[in-house]
Amino acid sequence: MHFWPMVLALAKGLLTSTEIFALTLLFSLPLGLIIALGRMSKVGFVRQIFRIYISIMRGTPLMLQLFFFYFGPYYVFGIRLNKLSLFGVDYRFISVIIGFSLNYAAYFAEIYRAGIESIPVGQHEAAFVLGLTKPQTFLRIILPQVVKRIVPPVTNEVITLVKDTSLAFALSVMEMFTMAKMEAAAHTTMVPFIVAGVFYYVFNFAVAWSMERVEKSLNYYR
Repeated sequence: MHFWPMVLALAKGLLTSTEIFALTLLFSLPLGLIIALGRMSKVGFVRQIFRIYISIMRGTPLMLQLFFFYFGPYYVFGIRLNKLSLFGVDYRFISVIIGFSLNYAAYFAEIYRAGIESIPVGQHEAAFVLGLTKPQTFLRIILPQVVKRIVPPVTNEVITLVKDTSLAFALSVMEMFTMAKMEAAAHTTMVPFIVAGVFYYVFNFAVAWSMERVEKSLNYYR
């Protein structure tokens, strides 16, 4: 087995894993806030819809959801999307991003909700006395405190996301775990899995270190 070509193949897979990671956060973090606000709506019907959504996304396996978003359009609606390409991006990869984003948005929504509900009601009342509108109160007073409080649980989810990117192999997306499996099968050795494990660890270490820096930068706000 040629070691360095194998490492380069895994590095290429790591790039795809990083893309899945970054795009999932890009879409799921803001979507999670929208879902959290919907979950806290005073309109019972709206609140129940978002509650059911969160329950389904957290109560079913992510891999099953990936299969649904990839195969569902054909089996449910008879629409073939497996050959669809958007801006040169294969639909398999698009399905992975959709599945990951919607799944993680549900988890982030509950983290946001817990953070928002942890803020004392008195702060809302004080803001009202000062003449601030509800949007101003949320953006200027509530949200900064929520961000500070939710960084630790968000960090846990982000670290889990790094490892979950390996589930993209279910749709044959050539991320790092898929590349490791191919290299291991081709050369009948465990070395690719060991190297992939090192890559995942370094990736997670970098993420944890970055989130720790973010948390420390917010320590001024108590």
